[in-house]
Amino acid sequence: MALSSYQRLFSRSAGVLAHITSLPGRFGIGDMGKSAYQFVDFCNAAHLRLWQVLPLTPTGYGNSPYYSYSAMAGNHLLISPDGLKERGFLAESDLENVPNFPDNRVDYGAMIPFKMGLFEKALANFQANASKEERKNYEKYCKDNSAWLEDFALYVALKTAKYDGQPWDKWEQPDRFLEKKAMDAARKNYAHIIDLHKFLQYEFSVQWASLRKYANSKGVALVGDIPIFVAYDSADVWSKKDAFRLDDNAMPTHVAGVPPDYFSATGQLWGNPHYNWANMEKDKFQWWGDRFEKCFELYDVVRVDHFRGFEAYWEVPFGMPNAMKGKWQLAPGQKLFSAMKKRFKELPVIAEDLGLITPEVTALRKEFGMPGMKILQFGYEGGDPSDGFLPHNYETDCAAYTGTHDNDTTLGWFRSCSDDRKRNALDYLRASSEQEVVWEMIRAGYLSTALFAIFPLQDILTQDSSSRMNSPGKADGNWEYRLLPNQLGEWHVNMLAKLGKLSNRLEPVEKEPVKLESTL
Repeated sequence: MALSSYQRLFSRSAGVLAHITSLPGRFGIGDMGKSAYQFVDFCNAAHLRLWQVLPLTPTGYGNSPYYSYSAMAGNHLLISPDGLKERGFLAESDLENVPNFPDNRVDYGAMIPFKMGLFEKALANFQANASKEERKNYEKYCKDNSAWLEDFALYVALKTAKYDGQPWDKWEQPDRFLEKKAMDAARKNYAHIIDLHKFLQYEFSVQWASLRKYANSKGVALVGDIPIFVAYDSADVWSKKDAFRLDDNAMPTHVAGVPPDYFSATGQLWGNPHYNWANMEKDKFQWWGDRFEKCFELYDVVRVDHFRGFEAYWEVPFGMPNAMKGKWQLAPGQKLFSAMKKRFKELPVIAEDLGLITPEVTALRKEFGMPGMKILQFGYEGGDPSDGFLPHNYETDCAAYTGTHDNDTTLGWFRSCSDDRKRNALDYLRASSEQEVVWEMIRAGYLSTALFAIFPLQDILTQDSSSRMNSPGKADGNWEYRLLPNQLGEWHVNMLAKLGKLSNRLEPVEKEPVKLESTL
């Protein structure tokens, strides 16, 4: 049975959550080069049949993959310079004087200008030396993706070259509203930048397709992530204003967030513009269909972030200082996913259904056969044996995680717990130390009835809070975590493979596991 089949994908299995940026490598950030292929080999050897990444779109404010300036484009910073060299677009001499980037974190400020310099050289070599077949492939890619690529490249060119990074609501009116004369002039004046970003999107697609093909050949499926909302300062909102709730001056009328709850007395004000669902419904949710199609080109399974927003969403009038003065509005989730089901036949989707979940949200998820999510860290608050986050209470249609990118590592979480919660966790997990808690929680996830059991890389490595990926509410220092060379090895492979066998998460497999020839 082919790896891409829905039945094969949605069988009992285990996986790892590790973003591409977190992989080792000499260019300042994890990329789609050698270490990514080695990571696939690690997954294969450890019988991890799922590799989950964070959104692959370009990062925006704070380097967050959840705040992107395009819902369709790939993050060009993940392009491998070694891969460009192998394809003849960089020379060995171009890669000789790589700065001494830190191994343990991504230094975005130093890495970005370095890689952009390499990309400029690669474009020049492509334009001068690309074969006839390569040019044909490039032209086909641009044509096939023209619905979003042309606007994206033009948006980036204006934003970077003309407006020094300012958001598009600060641009001159002809550029804000895509007036034809202004756009024609921009395409002429900034042709080089437009060509650069179209080339980078093409290269991203080539490298990712190669990596996905390799992963699938080793029995590893790639799990992606699609945020429900997009940033206001994005090519999508700029070029498709009718799809969003904006006023006559193209400013949001309402923005996204969540209401006050146990964790925040004023709620969370995210600030993303809400969709104009009525307009989207007129063309049978074409934009959403195109977005899912792009995701299914990249991934075997897609995790949909903030799934509850497809049933009802919290809207806050634009300009409010917090999320308190908002209200719930119904969303056309049933109509949307019915249209997606009709277009794609199957929907290999994991629904992130954390937070305030109503019976209506659960019914929507179950109607379309989407597994929900369970976080093992959440199950020890009050010692209640009926807590839905305790493994013995799971239904099969869920993906169990020790934590997500937004949670502390399990070791860090345990160290910060109250004495009562620590005692509850130790008793439940039969652990006698904080180190044991981490692996006993992983074991509990494996042995649970959850369809998928997925664990952050940091938990597999038993790392503390200094290694967490994101701390919500913290302004800087997020999204920088990196795996050090040689941190993963045979011990981790053997332990995970043993748990996979013990919990019946090994089959079906298409390929015999490869021997792990090198550590990461």
